[in-house]
Amino acid sequence: MEPAVIQSQLPVWVCLASLLAIPGIVIFRKEPFLRELITFAAGFIKLALVIQLYRMVKDGSVVEFTFLEGIAGINVPIMFRVDSLGILFALVASSLWIVTSLYAIGYMRGLKEHAQTRFFSFFALSLSATLGVAFAGNLLTLYLFYEILSLSTWPLVTHHQDKEARSGGRTYLTHLLGTSVGFALPALIFTYVKSGGDLSFAGSAILAGQDMTFLSGAILLMAFAFGFSKAGMMPFHSWLPGAMVAPTPVSALLHAVAVVKVGVFCVIRVVLDVFGTGLLSDINANLVLCWVAAFTILASSLIAMSQDNLKRRLAFSTIGQLSYIILGVALLTDHAVQGSIMHIAMHAFGKITLFFCAGAIYVATGKKYISQLDGLGKTMPVTMGAFAIGAMSVTGLPPTGGLLSKMYMIWGAADAQQIALLVVYLVSSVLNGVYFFPIVYRAFFKPSKDEGLKGAPVACVLPLSITAIVSLLLFFFPDLLLHLATMTTAN
Repeated sequence: MEPAVIQSQLPVWVCLASLLAIPGIVIFRKEPFLRELITFAAGFIKLALVIQLYRMVKDGSVVEFTFLEGIAGINVPIMFRVDSLGILFALVASSLWIVTSLYAIGYMRGLKEHAQTRFFSFFALSLSATLGVAFAGNLLTLYLFYEILSLSTWPLVTHHQDKEARSGGRTYLTHLLGTSVGFALPALIFTYVKSGGDLSFAGSAILAGQDMTFLSGAILLMAFAFGFSKAGMMPFHSWLPGAMVAPTPVSALLHAVAVVKVGVFCVIRVVLDVFGTGLLSDINANLVLCWVAAFTILASSLIAMSQDNLKRRLAFSTIGQLSYIILGVALLTDHAVQGSIMHIAMHAFGKITLFFCAGAIYVATGKKYISQLDGLGKTMPVTMGAFAIGAMSVTGLPPTGGLLSKMYMIWGAADAQQIALLVVYLVSSVLNGVYFFPIVYRAFFKPSKDEGLKGAPVACVLPLSITAIVSLLLFFFPDLLLHLATMTTAN
């Protein structure tokens, strides 16, 4: 049965909520309190509007709005469509923007960072683009907002404006724009021609019923997967560690809220709404994506173990966790797809906690290497306790939400009778523990090398405490995420 369609401009206003805050942020650039008040007001307005949209779609309905009927002579509209998958991603992004904004205030003020107005302005712009991706109603709209996000986050990555930042920024923009133009755009054009001009996510999958072979399907699928390289699959992953030159709030934004989650979200859209599970299952093209993701999971985990820089270790961890999600949706079974969708949220809260902790440590102590963290748990018990919870969630240990999403993905691998891929999930989870828990051990069980260190500002510690608590609560109260994930697979 086709879902009920509600016509509403609300998705547009959700995207505009943060965009309209930018003039106020700029006008009050010399009044930090007012500038940050506007940021928070926009964040809460955006979240309230997203919650209203959730109430409209939670029973299986979808919200649609067509902005433009077509551009540049192409009869494909700029269209918003809010369904269960989009609203789950929007809830995660809009809620974490508020927490990240609070953290950014403590971090930026604590280090007396320059150009804070520019920082908060592009921060707001990037969230508008992120919600545009979440609510994209067709492949063209998805692609356009994907590109806007790349451009709007580049000034954040290069915030420090030094040689290292400029180099990281070049790598970031070259990789993301190069792959999207070189792979995703040709794939989009091919899909447009193959489908007879239909790029809509409404109804059946765009290519459902089309005649495709294993080879043509695999090439097109991988063109999309590599084209949306924000998903961080190898070999198009090096931009992500390079982007760690950015301030920690940006790293948190990249790894938990906006950029990388947009990448995996786009891949999920391609699998479910461009190809459809039926077509991919018939031609077995999904297996190519499965094994590329599996290789990325294991390789990134091994590389992470060798990194002494804390943010780089977290970056390589993120690369692996993103491929968890891609592998889950590529398995095509209901449980695996549901687990991958839930992992968007579970990983978001766990990983943002870890990045918040890394930033709090740097603000308080100036330390950024794991070998320097001996005994830090005695000085910063809340921060390192939150780090332990975040590590548990990303590893998939109880009582954190990460356990549930990983269990569903492992269950899905068993349903697909892909025992080798099930083993990949299990082995990589062990490797997660190997590269995370020595950090916790150092902090709490080794003698301190420094005396007289002070804790991080409250504005840094409070957000990481909130996200760590949410990582725990998601284990006990996963119903909303599971409901939305189940609705997605039922459509």
